[in-house]
Amino acid sequence: MSDISSIQDSLQAKLDKLECHFTWDIKKDDLVLTDILNRLEEQVKMGLGREQGVARTHCSLGYVNFLLGHNEEALAHLLKSETLIKENLGDNCDKTLIVTYGNFAWINYHMKNYTECESFLMKLQKINETFPTESSSSEVLGEKGWAYLKFSRKYYERAVEVFQKAVELDPENSEWNAGYATALYRIENGTFCTVDSPAIKQLRHAIDINPDDDALRVLLGLKLLLCSKTMMNESEKLMERALSGSPEKPHVIRYVGKYFRNQGSVDRSIELLIKALVKSPNSSFIHHQLAMCYKTKKINLQKGKRQDRVNKIEVNDARCQLIYYLEKATSLKDSFVFAMCELALQYGERRERHDLSKAEELFKKTFESAKKKNDSVHVVHYYYAEFLQYSKRREDLAIEHYMKCLKMNPHSSEGERSAKKLMNIAQRLLKVNRDDWKANEIIALIYQKKDDTKRNAANSDSEEDDDLSECLKGCSING
Repeated sequence: MSDISSIQDSLQAKLDKLECHFTWDIKKDDLVLTDILNRLEEQVKMGLGREQGVARTHCSLGYVNFLLGHNEEALAHLLKSETLIKENLGDNCDKTLIVTYGNFAWINYHMKNYTECESFLMKLQKINETFPTESSSSEVLGEKGWAYLKFSRKYYERAVEVFQKAVELDPENSEWNAGYATALYRIENGTFCTVDSPAIKQLRHAIDINPDDDALRVLLGLKLLLCSKTMMNESEKLMERALSGSPEKPHVIRYVGKYFRNQGSVDRSIELLIKALVKSPNSSFIHHQLAMCYKTKKINLQKGKRQDRVNKIEVNDARCQLIYYLEKATSLKDSFVFAMCELALQYGERRERHDLSKAEELFKKTFESAKKKNDSVHVVHYYYAEFLQYSKRREDLAIEHYMKCLKMNPHSSEGERSAKKLMNIAQRLLKVNRDDWKANEIIALIYQKKDDTKRNAANSDSEEDDDLSECLKGCSING
């Protein structure tokens, strides 16, 4: 036993120094493993990215399967990763095998295959002796950045830092530049975006390096439209070119569909998204985007001048489609907080007793999921507040949840919307009684969050801050 313990200790010391998923502080508690597994398997099936990107996905699948306790499947994915890398890079593949071999070593160690573990450690030692550390580190950093992007929203900031280092070491590498652009796109709040933001600059640069990357082109188009309506012409041209260049790629079509929905062309968006769904039937993202199209359609019908029997039938049909696609999205990804909240709201909107019960139960499940991951809890508070205010007619309880959302994340879109909802309620209460304590408590909280914003960003003149200032005009806190 002492000999085995000595071998374990010796191997453990070497394993801890490796660069791979096992040493990148990717915590199992931060992950929804079944969701990640389904998404990565779909990416492999669709063949997303270059061959090297598919090899990278197999490497990640190896780690996910290990976390799920599927060791043989994990080794099979790592073998596929190794095979693809060797087939596509030939004699120049050693640097690209570092992460795959690292995962191989760790999994064999956990399976008590110590001879195999040592074999992979020796392969890695040979690679490290052949190449200077700096020459291999950009490959490792790139792999690390993509892993952070694929595994959890919590790791997006890390992905930005890692990709930035990879690009500094290898400035013309199209994959690392694409990863850096994608990471910046994901962390940059659209409402704070400017036309020369870091994300937009990097997206343009990455497209210059690889003009055939239509996935980046659609991200740039969406980002430009969010930042400024004056960029609409360029945004539309980017979308048209992306659709022309990649008419069969679901990951391009789905974002183009989102773009057209945001532009008001709902039917065109539905057409594109259904086309993408044929190629990618298990995409929760596409189902959610289709649901949002039907939500827009429903709202447009409700706002229309026609309020006859035909209109009510059309509204109900749109709502049924909306609920159908939300149910599909949440069944495919049972941790999809935004889709779960929206589905609960739609149940509540029907205001039937059994639907209200279904909504309450779904909100309970969503709170549990968000709290377990410690992610997007403020989002659930906002949607639940809407449900309480409009479906349950419990404004007193709605206020509590709007306030919780605002306190938790005042700069998020849900936090800003909570502030506006609260201000509307406070202004109405003050018209009845200028000394209403709840109204004054609400306004005090909004002022506090506004002051916090000024202290944290003294030079900021964001649109949200202007909106909040507008809300505060004419309101005062009474003794």
